[in-house]
Parts: sequence; C-alpha cells; structure tokens
Amino acid sequence: MIRVVLADDEPVVRFGVKAVLATADDVEVVAEAENGSQALDLVARHRPDVAVLDIRMPGLDGLDAANLIRERHPDTRTLVLTTFADDAYISRALGEGAAGFVLKTGDPQEIIAGVRAVATGAAYLSPLVAKRVVDQLSGARPRPAATQRIAVLTAREREVLGLVGAGLSNAEIAARLHVVEGTVKVYVSTILRRLGVRNRVQAAIIAHESGIIPG
Repeated sequence: MIRVVLADDEPVVRFGVKAVLATADDVEVVAEAENGSQALDLVARHRPDVAVLDIRMPGLDGLDAANLIRERHPDTRTLVLTTFADDAYISRALGEGAAGFVLKTGDPQEIIAGVRAVATGAAYLSPLVAKRVVDQLSGARPRPAATQRIAVLTAREREVLGLVGAGLSNAEIAARLHVVEGTVKVYVSTILRRLGVRNRVQAAIIAHESGIIPG
C-alpha cells in the first residue's frame, strides 16, 4: 500500500481528494492536515510514502512544507495539489523539492497517477503543467551553463540524463539501454547528486537546456 498524508485547508477538498484516492486499491490516506505545520508533524509521526500538499494554506504553506519534508524526511515524496497553474508556483514547487504537481481542476485520475508515480521515485506533472514546462524549453538553444554542469557526468550518465529528460521511466530507460532497472536507479541517484538537483524534473530541465535529449 502507498501510505499518504493529505493536507488542504478546505475540508470539502480534503474529503473529495480522499474519496478519489479511496478508489485506488493500492493507496491509503493515513492522516489529514489543514495546514503545512500539521502536515509536517503528521509526516514525522506516520512516515508516509507520499505527502499530498495544497499550496495556499494558513501558516506554513504547502511549498515550504515540501521543502522541510524533503530535508527532514527524505523517504517521503511530496505531490503538490493546487488550483493554481501559474508559472511562478510551478517553478517554486519544483525548486522546493516537490516530486510532482497536479491541478485540482484536472482529471481526478491524475491525482492517483501522481501519487503512484512519486511513490516509486519518479516525477509527475499534470498534462497542463507539463505542457507549460515543455513550451518554455522547446526550441531553446543549449545554454552554456547547463552544458558546463553536465560536464561532470560520464558519457553513460549523460545518456541516462537525456532519457530522463525525454520523460522515460526507470523501467523504460532500462529496456532502452539493456540493463536492469536497479542499475538505472543508481545512475539517476548519481546524476542528481553530481548535478546538485533535488529531483528528476530539475534534472530533466538541465537535460533540455544542455540539448542532450535524444531525437
């Protein structure tokens, strides 16, 4: 079971999201919070696989909570759930260490898909958010700073990074490179550490900026 802590300051929203997640046989909401501080306490108490966090909450907001959870409880992945698709929120959410970004106005199944994805260590962006990110990156010329950053990687690591940037999962990368999935996980962890980034989405952005996405 994927154990979830759910945080939103609107009781009706929490009820709705919990009802959606209840339709998944492999997901269980173990605790609910109405602000980021409560979410942080509940994560420490229950050690869930995923924390689903609204952005705008009183006191400690969802993005600050995501950053603290990443620092204090790195085994818990965070999925940001919000009605706001503003680019600034997207950038800040990913910068604070959130592994995924899902819109409340999207398909309810995206919430389940997002929880499942981040629980396995992958990144997840709802289609609308993904389109915004891709639109910003597509057609951009390679940036010298990004090219310099990936210089610390081996040729194989750059190949894996390019596939991460293309949106492939660990299993898909393993099949493409004819290696076991565990090997890919090691590569990805090493890449994140060497690039100094917090998650796959940030790594994927560097892959796009450096122009190494395979055709």
